Amino acid sequence: MTKDDITAWALSAGWRIIGGHPSLSKPQKLDDAIIRLNLKATVVQVEVRKPSGKWEKISTANYPSITAGEEGGLLVGLGLERIPSLGRLMQDNRDAMVFR
Repeated sequence: MTKDDITAWALSAGWRIIGGHPSLSKPQKLDDAIIRLNLKATVVQVEVRKPSGKWEKISTANYPSITAGEEGGLLVGLGLERIPSLGRLMQDNRDAMVFR
């Protein structure tokens, strides 16, 4: 996959661009990202914001190792499946965008 493919997937799956990164936020605070995809030149980093405000990298993958999962599912090879309740958070963000 490419940077554009990953961005397109993220936007269709409920992620929004916050601070220049595809991000997920808490539904109550839509402008406050808690998970983001940091798209670099050769790799993608999945980062989670700690309560202190610092971003913690939880996984990194190069673009060729990432593949599309099932229809509407998570990307394979990026480690997103290790994040608890990510599917629910993505759904909450999609719903918030529709009803906003």
